[in-house]
Amino acid sequence: MLTKNSLRLFGPHQPRISLAEKLRSGFAGGIAILLLGWILHHLPQLHYPILMLGSIAASAVLLFAAPHTPMAQPWNLVVGHLVSGLAGWSCSLVVSDPLLATGVAVGSAILLMYLLDALHPPGAATALTMVLSSTQYHDMGMFWSLLIVVANAGFALLLAIAINNLLPHRRYPVPQNTVPPALKPATIANIEQADMTWALAQMEGMIDIGEDDLAKIYALALSRSQHRNEGKPA
Repeated sequence: MLTKNSLRLFGPHQPRISLAEKLRSGFAGGIAILLLGWILHHLPQLHYPILMLGSIAASAVLLFAAPHTPMAQPWNLVVGHLVSGLAGWSCSLVVSDPLLATGVAVGSAILLMYLLDALHPPGAATALTMVLSSTQYHDMGMFWSLLIVVANAGFALLLAIAINNLLPHRRYPVPQNTVPPALKPATIANIEQADMTWALAQMEGMIDIGEDDLAKIYALALSRSQHRNEGKPA
């Protein structure tokens, strides 16, 4: 039986984001795809065209709506699309059943992205595209097919760097291993759910973590700290 609490699971989990930030993200993503299409259209085409991948639009969501998340960083973007494209192209050759090939391609893409620390969800769509349009990409050959993937991801990366760093409150790519300044000693205080909500709202952008998960992370870190201070194993 559905209760009020269970129905909440189907509601939005997105933290509060200002309207200005939402408008900036939509405008930036639209401009980026427009420019990407223009660039790809004017590249030397030679024997085959340099196509725009549909999966790059999904990447635009990460690059311009959540540019600070790990999955939107350059390594994840380029390597994620590249290994996924390779997985999809290979599976379309090895697996004769198209339906089975789609599952194997997406599963292989996820595994490869995980193994290479390059998880980028739109990459799975690139793998699927290589299978669903296998006849077209087989005619082009592996080199040209992967060149299309690299061109899409590479120019998307350049546009993300250029556009995001022109927008307020944004810095892309995000520096790794940044440590916030140490806080001054203060009296111990309990952090409540409302505090988590407020803190997320101050980030001026989409945070790929919910309030409940953030609270759990805080509780686990606090427990580990207490065990360490007491000389107990975590």
